[in-house]
Amino acid sequence: MSSTVDDAGPDGGADTVDETPERPPRLVNAPLRPPWSQQGLLEVFRHRYILSLLVRRELAARYQGSVLGLLWSYVNPLSQFFIYYFVMGILFGRAQRTEDFAVHVFAGLIIVHFFTETMNAGTRSIVRNKSLVRKMAVPREMFPVASMLVSLFHVVPQVFILLVATWLSGWSPDPIGLMYAVLGLVISMTLGTALALMFSAANVFMRDISNAVSVLSNFVRFGCPMMYPFTLVDQRFHHHTGIYLLNPIVEAVLAFQRGFWVGANNNPAHTIRVDMPDNMFFLTIRALVFSLVILAIAQQTFSRLERRIPERLL
Repeated sequence: MSSTVDDAGPDGGADTVDETPERPPRLVNAPLRPPWSQQGLLEVFRHRYILSLLVRRELAARYQGSVLGLLWSYVNPLSQFFIYYFVMGILFGRAQRTEDFAVHVFAGLIIVHFFTETMNAGTRSIVRNKSLVRKMAVPREMFPVASMLVSLFHVVPQVFILLVATWLSGWSPDPIGLMYAVLGLVISMTLGTALALMFSAANVFMRDISNAVSVLSNFVRFGCPMMYPFTLVDQRFHHHTGIYLLNPIVEAVLAFQRGFWVGANNNPAHTIRVDMPDNMFFLTIRALVFSLVILAIAQQTFSRLERRIPERLL
């Protein structure tokens, strides 16, 4: 409360003295940390506008000065498809032993290319955008996520080419098969983002990580049933394929092939029974759960390392 004291001043007037005590400063015993670090990936989508700007910036930088522009997103997968089809389908005669081998290869190529591009571009994303990482007050997980969305953008023309190829092969849409195709894409997206998060943080501290990830991508291409059918693996391992099926990308490729390649065959029921593993639904859900667990671990790892990222980017 305040009290007024009347005292004769030099001019004979009265002075008013405010005796209200000041409140003591409030001390908060909490660590100083960015407000987004506790929420991670959830906080990324609260900054959707900035995320969209990063995606547009990445797309513009990728095709800057290019004559064909976005047409390269069609040319690149088509060139890979023709190389794989010529080498595996014609030279090794796989096309004669696998029905609709072209659709089989391209369906697997979409998933593998999406996964490897997400992982490779995401690994380099923080180092490549180090000026923005130091200046912008945004979740640093945003940069690997933006790389994943750019890779997802390039999946659209690839799926369009696949739809044309399956239509020419007499594909009949199957709601269950399309569900499997969506699950395969989600598995690839989830696991690719998880590995991009971990590797992008590690790449800040040791730049050899990006080269190691490029080498890992070569094993991914041959470690899933893209250029060869699953039945070949089953025959070579004498029906002991449990370890092989622990790889979530294997289930992602099989699920995507279940959505498009199976429907393009003359006898889909026979293809499902012979060319697909048993308990396909269980294996797909297991791969999705495993990918989500890896994503949670990657988020925790990224959160521990992100405080030291700016100082290592100087």
